[in-house]
Amino acid sequence: VQLQASGGGLVQAGGSLRLSCSASGRTFSNYVMSWFRQAPGKEREFVAGITWRSGGTRYYADSVKGRFTISRDNAKNTVYLQMNSLKAEDTAVYFCAAEYGSSWSRFRDEYDYWGQGTLVTVSS
Repeated sequence: VQLQASGGGLVQAGGSLRLSCSASGRTFSNYVMSWFRQAPGKEREFVAGITWRSGGTRYYADSVKGRFTISRDNAKNTVYLQMNSLKAEDTAVYFCAAEYGSSWSRFRDEYDYWGQGTLVTVSS
């Protein structure tokens, strides 16, 4: 599975960005897709996840609930992360990841494939 993340950039606090993660190489109905992020000097943390089966159940970290929305387009093999009301503490490199199976996990070690990351910088 090859994952390609895009959409990062510089935005002012309160602004919005939409990240995209396009995937190729395997059948995506077999994978859970998630976004993680890693800020300088910190560990990589879970942000949002979505299953591909059963209508696409969504999961969010408490820090982004109500501000971020994860979605997927099965026909395009693409997962999106709409980020609204951005804060300076959202500044990080954002990674998309794929986990084989139907059960979602917030633990990065459970994920089989990773994209290259896209940098989001929020200025205060």
